Amino acid sequence: MTARCIPEHPTFVTGSERQVWERLRDTLPPDCVVLANVRLTDEDKDHEADLVVLIPEAGFVVLEVKGGSVWHDGAGWWIRRGEHDEPCYPVEQARDAKHAIKRYVENDPRWGSRGHVAWAHGVVLPHTDLGNDFSVPELPRWAFHDKHEQDDLADRVTTNGWGLAHGQPAPNHDDVEILAEILAGRSLPLPDVNAGAQEREAEVERLTQEQMVILQVTRMLRRVEVRGGAGSGKTVLALQKAKELGRGSAGRPSERVALLCYSIGLAEYLKRVTSTWNRKHRPAFVGTFEDLARSWGLTFSDDAPSEFWEERLPLLMADAARQLPPGQRFDSVVVDEAQDFADSWWAAILESLRDEADGGVFLFSDENQRLFARFGAPPVQLVPLVLDHNLRNTRQIAGSFGPLAPSRMKALGGDGPQVRFVEASPSEALGLADDVVEELLETGWDPSRVCLLTTGSRHPEQKAQVERHGKTGYWRSFWDGDDVFYGHVLGSKGLERSCVVLCVNEDGSRDRARERLYVGMSRATHVLVVVGDPAVIREVAGQDVARRLGC
Repeated sequence: MTARCIPEHPTFVTGSERQVWERLRDTLPPDCVVLANVRLTDEDKDHEADLVVLIPEAGFVVLEVKGGSVWHDGAGWWIRRGEHDEPCYPVEQARDAKHAIKRYVENDPRWGSRGHVAWAHGVVLPHTDLGNDFSVPELPRWAFHDKHEQDDLADRVTTNGWGLAHGQPAPNHDDVEILAEILAGRSLPLPDVNAGAQEREAEVERLTQEQMVILQVTRMLRRVEVRGGAGSGKTVLALQKAKELGRGSAGRPSERVALLCYSIGLAEYLKRVTSTWNRKHRPAFVGTFEDLARSWGLTFSDDAPSEFWEERLPLLMADAARQLPPGQRFDSVVVDEAQDFADSWWAAILESLRDEADGGVFLFSDENQRLFARFGAPPVQLVPLVLDHNLRNTRQIAGSFGPLAPSRMKALGGDGPQVRFVEASPSEALGLADDVVEELLETGWDPSRVCLLTTGSRHPEQKAQVERHGKTGYWRSFWDGDDVFYGHVLGSKGLERSCVVLCVNEDGSRDRARERLYVGMSRATHVLVVVGDPAVIREVAGQDVARRLGC
């Protein structure tokens, strides 16, 4: 049995310190504690003890270790470093560190009323021969331990503790445990899996700010489509464009802007962000296509058939747009998720512009995120711009869905954990995905950073939340960020979470299964776990994606 060491595997500046530490570790009894590199700062100065040895029934001994050639010239201590001789102060260093550590310990509330115990200091010179007759007034000879005394170092250090006790009682085993706890630190921060994700988020924000230069380059253009894959920052750019238009510039006055998107979840996010802006610069309208219809006075049921949304509603909206007074029309429209707007929707949007020829039309789209049987485009000419950098996802995540992206993108999101794949049949996937969520929470992930997305049937918890809170209330819970979010890939575009468990609970035979997989995988910014059937993954995404997932 060896002495307990804190830390268990310390790093030393010199081989001499390690040599002395190893000897004490291996020869002291197991109820002793050896602390290495104890650093302490008080109001006077910085202190450092090479070793602090805690010996029950003997004392607390602070040791200064000096390797190489060390000698005393009658006036002071010297040490040879390379070709140069330098003064050194081994006894003073040990003594000052002892008093500083003693004060620190006795002021700690955990020491309580234990009172004074024996503290001592000594100097270990593992390569220096002092001789038996050596003597200096600042420290007794038996508190120096030279190269001939290393074999008996454990016994000598114990004697060192007794000899400099100065009448104080020896510490007991409880004293040793309390002191070890105090010097190891109090209320120390534990490893936090969320910290790396937070650091990455800050870096993503910085990169996105840099990417906004594209808006400056195109500020004189009035008809633009910005295309980019998942993680390219399209939503942030759409928000910034709406803000710049609403604020105006030296060349153009402030504009009345409509900021549109397809999904309720993204609309809630856009509303939250724009509500923090200066009231004068906020868009005149923020929301979905159907929200816009209701703002124009149209009434309809949420459970209307698909024919109504695709054909009847667009006609009603186009007619309503033509009747809008000038004060309710828009100078520009900014559309995020433009790939999900049907051909029939654009007539109403363009009719709502004040200036048919010069009205601003700014689209942000990703063709590979077409999850619905539509991909309309406005009947106006647009200048295409392409974003080819992935800023949001780690390199590992971006690499896993890279073959599904519309074009090759450079991953700038930094490194993170490897993407995991959990094999499960479609019927087993939901239960195993729940198990993965529990694992993430047990390892310390904040529930607000975890999301479970399904590609097939919806999770029972998602259904329950929609029933309790309604669609809008359900999506607000995503942004409130109080708990794990349960969703479906069909509603998750434009959204993200640090940790995503993608549950592939389908056989891959439905239309746009490939697009659903792409959207789901790309929602994760830091940790991605895919739960599903390897055969389904290969069938839907291809061998390259399956290989990258390790399935």
